[in-house]
Amino acid sequence: MKKVALITGSSRGIGAATALRLASEGYAICVNCVKDQKLADEVVAGITALGSNAIAIQADVSVEDDVKRLFEAIDREMGQLDVLVNNAGILMPQIRVESMTAERINRILTTNVTGYFLCSREAVKRMSTKHAGTGGVIVNVSSAAARLGSGGEYVDYAASKGAIDTFTIGLATEVAAEGIRVNGVRPGFIYTDIHADGGEPDRVDRIKHQLPLRRGGQAKEVAAAIAWLVSDESSYTTGAFIEVSGGR
Repeated sequence: MKKVALITGSSRGIGAATALRLASEGYAICVNCVKDQKLADEVVAGITALGSNAIAIQADVSVEDDVKRLFEAIDREMGQLDVLVNNAGILMPQIRVESMTAERINRILTTNVTGYFLCSREAVKRMSTKHAGTGGVIVNVSSAAARLGSGGEYVDYAASKGAIDTFTIGLATEVAAEGIRVNGVRPGFIYTDIHADGGEPDRVDRIKHQLPLRRGGQAKEVAAAIAWLVSDESSYTTGAFIEVSGGR
């Protein structure tokens, strides 16, 4: 029986690339989107073309009832969950802290932090040997922004990713003896649509010459790091991070 992986926010970008990479390695995939069902269906079609199984489920990971519904659908339609990739996240237009509103800050934190907590909670309930599970792997998609701070651009986003780094370390310690490994990846300047969400679609091209590797990254390069972390080749790795940031 194929292992089952849920990748949140997988209708585009890093999430979609990860869904396709894991499908190519034999995983059955749950594709998750918050609103664009058409894009999610296209990812499912790509997975099917690779010879694997997939379903697409619309759910907002910042909404607790949606998260419960998402995991219940996986239980019903796919069976035992083996891998969770927490990837769903939002970025808002570039702005200085002095101009941020509580509404903006809370929206960023609810999606980028609370969403990871809620999905991990449901995954642990299913994976943990404490709950009669057989173990599993959780990978949290953080960001190089957690280290760099994103001053003058996205300090709220960077802070949310800093919280995810702490969450990753804490959860890894909490569930290590229950058969669950928890790790993170920190993408840097990757060519995805999220930069358009921040108001600067060409941001990677503006910054790439400042990077040691002198280029922006591709979503498939982040997906490759995630694929290693969910594989048996990383069986002695937990509470760790892979930098996919071009050397910065």
